[in-house]
Amino acid sequence: MLFEKGQTVLFIGDSISDYERARPVGEGLSDAWGRSYVADVGALLGCMYPELALRIVNMGISGNQVRDLQARWETDVMARKPDWVSVLIGINDVWRQFDCPYMPETHVPPEEFEKTYARLIERTLPHVKGMILMSPYFMEPNRLDPMRARMDEYGAITRRLAGQYGLVFVDLQAAWDALFAHMHPCNIAWDRIHPNQTGCMYIAKQFLRVVGANRC
Repeated sequence: MLFEKGQTVLFIGDSISDYERARPVGEGLSDAWGRSYVADVGALLGCMYPELALRIVNMGISGNQVRDLQARWETDVMARKPDWVSVLIGINDVWRQFDCPYMPETHVPPEEFEKTYARLIERTLPHVKGMILMSPYFMEPNRLDPMRARMDEYGAITRRLAGQYGLVFVDLQAAWDALFAHMHPCNIAWDRIHPNQTGCMYIAKQFLRVVGANRC
């Protein structure tokens, strides 16, 4: 398992991480992690590895793009001094290109996405044990669908950055493709983006598998 005793694992991203987490910081009492996969990861790690006493922090904000992460990185990541940073970003960077096609100022092109993401990684790596990059996704099995094809570009960028900087990579798009061989995406998310409880647990399962959390 990647994480060691007493370490802090900070999750940052968009609404898929947010899910009504506490403000200003998503940790503490009264379901402060919210209802996302972050809460599932935190709960399962606490049950499976109680002796590690891991500190789980959720800093997701609904609607965020990589530009928003850059704007709040110093206060929401660096100032919190985590040991590990897990990032799930890119969905809104793509989605705005399709649900707001006539508002180009809301679109984040691939080149900007990659350069901004790389700057965040380079800013962070000297100060942490490591980073975990999770691929953006669209719950559409048809890879020829325009939004799915575009999302795959951003997923490939995320994978490339993880390889370039020697980071942990969680391929959520591939995981969804495997799940949807057995069910329709609407069984997990009506908008093919925001997962229900089963979907949140499924994301948590992918994360835990990749970091080596394999206790029953």
